Amino acid sequence: MDTFELKKVGLKATLPRLRILEIMERNADRHLSAEDVYKALIDAGEDVGLATIYRVLTQFEAAGIVERHNFDGNHAVFEIAKGPHHDHMVNVDTGHVIEFFDEEIEKRQRAIVEAHGFDLQGHSLVLFVKNRT
Repeated sequence: MDTFELKKVGLKATLPRLRILEIMERNADRHLSAEDVYKALIDAGEDVGLATIYRVLTQFEAAGIVERHNFDGNHAVFEIAKGPHHDHMVNVDTGHVIEFFDEEIEKRQRAIVEAHGFDLQGHSLVLFVKNRT
C-alpha cells in the first residue's frame, strides 16, 4: 500500500503512518503488537511514540488495512488484512501463531448458524495448542 492507497481509504499519508505501514507489510507473515512495531521503528532510527503507533494501528483497523486479534485475551496483535478468511492456532508454549483454513470447519460453522436461524456476519476461531511431550 502506498500514499495514494492510504488517501483512498481516507487517511492522510503522514510519515508515521507510512513507516508503520512499511513495518506491517515487511512483517506480513507475523502478528505484531504495537510494542513490536515500536521496537522495529526505534531500531530503524525512527522517532515515533507508542501512543502514535496505537492510534495509527486503530485507524488502520477501522480502514480495513490491518486486523486486530486478542489471542491471549487482552494483548492485541495486528496483521495486514490479506485476502480470504483464515483461522489461527496459537502455540501456548512459544506464542507462535499458525494460520490455517479448513473448508469443513467453515461449512460446519455456517450450518450451525443457519440451524439457529441466523445469518453469519463473521467469526474468529482460535485454537490454543501445546507441544506434544
